[in-house]
Amino acid sequence: MDDEPPSRRNALIALLVVVAIVAGGVWISRVLRESGQVEDCLMRGGRNCAPLDPTLKRG
Repeated sequence: MDDEPPSRRNALIALLVVVAIVAGGVWISRVLRESGQVEDCLMRGGRNCAPLDPTLKRG
């Protein structure tokens, strides 16, 4: 009988999976919130509702 301590590899893999799921959830909630804000602007009859990209440079 081996008295080796249990491996933490499975726990680390599970932790990485949970972190990936949380990060994906945060990202998708931000995307949905931004698109919801644009839709709200359009439903109010607003113009120029598209979000501006400050990194976009005119050439």
